[in-house]
Amino acid sequence: MVQPRAVMTIAGSDSGGGAGIEADLRTFAALGVHGTVALTAITAQNTFSVTAVCPLEPEMVAAQVTTVTDDIELTAVKTGMLARPRTVEAVAELAARGLLPRLVVDPVLVSSSGHALMEDGGTDAYRRALLPHALLTTPNLREAAVLGRVDVRELSTLDAIFAVGREILSLGPRYVLIKGGHFLEGAVTQDRAPDVLLGPNGEMVLDGPRIDTPNDHGTGCSLAAACVAYLALDHDVPTAVTHAKSYVARALAGAATWRIGKGHGPIDHMGWNT
Repeated sequence: MVQPRAVMTIAGSDSGGGAGIEADLRTFAALGVHGTVALTAITAQNTFSVTAVCPLEPEMVAAQVTTVTDDIELTAVKTGMLARPRTVEAVAELAARGLLPRLVVDPVLVSSSGHALMEDGGTDAYRRALLPHALLTTPNLREAAVLGRVDVRELSTLDAIFAVGREILSLGPRYVLIKGGHFLEGAVTQDRAPDVLLGPNGEMVLDGPRIDTPNDHGTGCSLAAACVAYLALDHDVPTAVTHAKSYVARALAGAATWRIGKGHGPIDHMGWNT
């Protein structure tokens, strides 16, 4: 009999079901780990917009984590949307207590539709309090620019992206995965989607296939969740990231022709079409 490893997502809920905790739990299930939850916020959103965000109090977020960890041994944890600087700090305190092993920090700051998902002061809280506890952080290009305090328009070359990655590494995480290498000058092709990984093993470009589909809602959440699942299964970070990229590519391909909603639909987490 297989005994599944337990993991946790500390993140917000997506009423459209494509991102956030909903995407994380489907990813965990697809990859064979048991998902637990600490909800940080409720959002009203669909496939093309976020219309409202209702954050939970940081004390309630912390209570969910401590109640679960009092009973269940976690093997890896991810953070997604934390919504408030005080919540970022509360999660950092939990990490400092050793309650969040193999911590993957997905620094959710703004939605793809441009809706702010973090209150003022959140970036400083990430830099000062939470990132020093991260095994891996997974910013997209825009989030990396904010965390590295540069203009995203400057991140048009590989050298510039590696430089901002080194700045984020200096804040304390062991590894940094910068998603969105397809914005690199000269890297935009119809069939490739490279990302950049920095850490003790050096600096590398992780290539991968580009899937031509509008159904890419929640890919960042899903990638971080997949990293957590593979870390929980005892893979090292470079291997976990490589497997996670392959998982998301399959999920994008599986949902390429779906028509769920009028905007950016969900991906095929469960492999229904693969």
